[in-house]
Amino acid sequence: MTHRFPIKEIARQAALGPATVDRVLNNRAHVSPQTRARVRAAIAELEGQEAQLSARGRRLFFDVVIEAPTRFSREVQAATEAILPQIGSAVCRPRFVMQEIMDAPEVIATLDRILKRGSHGVCLKARDTRAIRAAVDRLAKAGIPVVTLVTDIAAPARAAYVGLDNAGAGRTAAFLVAKAVGAQAGAVLATRSHERFLGEEERMDAFATRLATLAPDLRLVRVEGGSGLGVDTSRVLEPEMAALADLRAVYSMGGGNRSILSVLEDHGLRPDVFVAHDLDQDNRDLLAQGRLDFVLHHDLRHDMRQAFDQFLEHHNLVPPAGAVAVSTVDVVTPANIPPAVKRAGVPMR
Repeated sequence: MTHRFPIKEIARQAALGPATVDRVLNNRAHVSPQTRARVRAAIAELEGQEAQLSARGRRLFFDVVIEAPTRFSREVQAATEAILPQIGSAVCRPRFVMQEIMDAPEVIATLDRILKRGSHGVCLKARDTRAIRAAVDRLAKAGIPVVTLVTDIAAPARAAYVGLDNAGAGRTAAFLVAKAVGAQAGAVLATRSHERFLGEEERMDAFATRLATLAPDLRLVRVEGGSGLGVDTSRVLEPEMAALADLRAVYSMGGGNRSILSVLEDHGLRPDVFVAHDLDQDNRDLLAQGRLDFVLHHDLRHDMRQAFDQFLEHHNLVPPAGAVAVSTVDVVTPANIPPAVKRAGVPMR
């Protein structure tokens, strides 16, 4: 495996021992595929950060821990890499741990490893459970600030939340559905990726409350699970199809939209309006094809810049900026799809 970085630098980025990294680089036996993948990812991250190395200031290591479909994690990584060159007060080196499904024990093990090896800050997208809250509190007690991203955690010690105004997004979705459907009766399918994501819970509660006021003749059908992944989303949706014969609208809070559309089409259903979240590549394509009507979007670059500002403020590298403002929702239609975030100097499609 070719590289131009010292083994110690790769080891620190990958959170592995130098001897393990040396075995991977020299293609020796008795190394797991997962470890090889971590070393490859670390080298790629170091290459992506080289442009910032000429900056003056401290070198800080941060950890980005994300449970989300790959399509969203890629957007987070692209946004992070896009804003790093703008930070002049320190050289920021992010380390990414991103999985499509990361249950509570896996998240806790990851956070405890970070606690053991040290970090200057953790950006976290995870489920809101008591055990994960406790792990966040342990990091905070050790002086490691934790900023939650797009979905909050009810841990008193977390430093800040950055991301969308989730309740505002739910109310916006209700407004769009009510305007599109009008006075018609029928079913509205509202899907969440997992019951323990607090952000999606806030969206659902606000959506249901506002929709009941704006369109009282519409009936809400709630479906939870699937983690925004294709096969799993189809599996949890299929048993609910009998309740959707009079489908009027879909509000997808947690992704898996290709699968949702496919299952509906298999049953001969086409909603009057489909509202989704996040302008990832899948949703860009579906918007351009006219299969989605609205995507509720916010700028992840702004969110990640706010997260890093919180970390830098914690380490007294920038002046205090006050409370973090949540991102307002932008409504994207097939007529106003914005350019994609660039990653590593190459425009995304």
